[in-house]
Amino acid sequence: MLQLLFVLALAVANPAAPPAPHGLRTEYHEAPLAIDVERPRFSWKLAEEGRGVMQSAYEVQVARSADDLRRGRRLVWQTGKVVSDASIHVEYAGPALESGASYAWRVRTWNGAGVRSEWSEPATFGMGLLKPSDWAAAWITPVAHPDPARRHPAPMLRHEFRIDGRVRSAKVFVTGVGLYEMELNGRIVGDEVFTPGWTAYRTRVQYQAYDVTNLLVAGPNAVGATLGDGWYKGTIGWVTRRNAYGNRVAFCMQLVVTYTDGRTQVVTTGPDWKASTGPVLESEIYDGEVYDARLEKAGWSRAGYDDSAWGPTETLDFPNMALVAPAGPPVRRIEELRPTRIFRTPAGELVADFGQNMVGRVRLRVTGPAGTTVRLRHIEVLDKDGNVYTANLRGAKQRVEYTLKGGGEEVYEPKFTFQGFQFVVVEGWPGELTPESLTGVVIHSDMDVTGRFECSNPLVNQLQHNILWGQKGNFLDVPTDCPQRDERLGWTGDAHVFSRTAAFNMDVAGFYTKWLRDVAADQKPDGSVPWVIPDVLSMDRPGGVGSTAWADAAVVIPWNTYLAYGDRRVLEIQYPSMKAWVDY
Repeated sequence: MLQLLFVLALAVANPAAPPAPHGLRTEYHEAPLAIDVERPRFSWKLAEEGRGVMQSAYEVQVARSADDLRRGRRLVWQTGKVVSDASIHVEYAGPALESGASYAWRVRTWNGAGVRSEWSEPATFGMGLLKPSDWAAAWITPVAHPDPARRHPAPMLRHEFRIDGRVRSAKVFVTGVGLYEMELNGRIVGDEVFTPGWTAYRTRVQYQAYDVTNLLVAGPNAVGATLGDGWYKGTIGWVTRRNAYGNRVAFCMQLVVTYTDGRTQVVTTGPDWKASTGPVLESEIYDGEVYDARLEKAGWSRAGYDDSAWGPTETLDFPNMALVAPAGPPVRRIEELRPTRIFRTPAGELVADFGQNMVGRVRLRVTGPAGTTVRLRHIEVLDKDGNVYTANLRGAKQRVEYTLKGGGEEVYEPKFTFQGFQFVVVEGWPGELTPESLTGVVIHSDMDVTGRFECSNPLVNQLQHNILWGQKGNFLDVPTDCPQRDERLGWTGDAHVFSRTAAFNMDVAGFYTKWLRDVAADQKPDGSVPWVIPDVLSMDRPGGVGSTAWADAAVVIPWNTYLAYGDRRVLEIQYPSMKAWVDY
């Protein structure tokens, strides 16, 4: 009995240390490679379980590497023990962080009993290119000037360079107008899609950063990019307007290679790059993609490819367009669906039903003779007779055409388009169409699901299910009104009324942070706020647009973001925009 009392007394005197914090984030991102916030904020989660768990203090350390943190050396900044229950938005307050540099940080906490945890595992973050002068790369585009009023094949750009040492790290900063897909030594870089995203292009465009250390090889290397019209140059707005922001697509890339001996090599876009076209013959947000696999250029993004028939490139200048690191989450392929049934309509059309109204695209797995063309039409509903219904799409074709090259199984997924659909009409399929032939790829901004609701009423549960899928379908880099017809615009009224629900369902803090900066960028000089953001409807009007409820998004969404996430900085940044609308 005395021994038991002694053990209990020791436990009270020396309570077990709480688990180390986890879920470390920097500016809403996990291990971001490029942020342009000069004083980033750190957030973490407590792992201790039980009633009444609280944090009484914390300590944060920042260094240039995780190894330095573990060794406790060369610290860039350390807070010491700070008595505070704050575990979100703890602002960095050390020396100025270097442009393009990488950092690591960790945190330990004290619980309500004053017992200290172990250090968390280090988290990392990278600084973006903070000043325009940090960019050595030029914007490049093919020299040929096709008729901007017409659709044209997607340009392909390429360049070769050498790696002449042992690489310690390599990071690439990339952007484009409209959309880009980058390849390095024959492999696609990153898993993000619809890059660089849709912003107020006249004043700002996002860039992405990727770690490409493992994609480089000793000796010759090659980099390539395919460009799509996207929102920048393609048809956008139900007025079927083209070239809303510009009539030429362009690409900009800066690759920074650091060798183990300390040398640095910078590879950039410039007029020495080559240009051609390939299999993507058309690619539009509303109308879909036309792809001819017979025109593929095997090995075009690998070293040694013969590009003697390729044309030259030239540089463009965008003096008023700032390059900014993404504040919000990237758009990714989030999940995949298989058809639940394949059937013929009363009218005889072959249709695949994916069992869920989704937004994304369809990946084909097909075998057939060269020259065979498979056509897909994406629709949301059938009519009362069970036949294909397209009236709600208005002018949007939502079609994909794929022409086979032959010679075995071919796998194809469109690059620069997305559709809203549940049913896909299939024409020209060689052989038997099976559920394994088609994969529905669900695409949206990569937001964590944070709220769930379920009750005893199946109809209410279905309503919540529909709301969640509606958010998935309309949060593709901007909060849109619809994902299928010839609109898909960032209506401020829709975004305003849904903002609290959106924050219940998913983590939308970074998503709204990004979009609200476009609200401010496209706001008129008199303080009025356009109906849609980014503004493609009134961009040529000097002012006097917007209306209550719609333009109130400029005030309500920052406030709702603050309420949901405790983010005071979003109020500080948006305050001039908020005040300008109220004054108007």
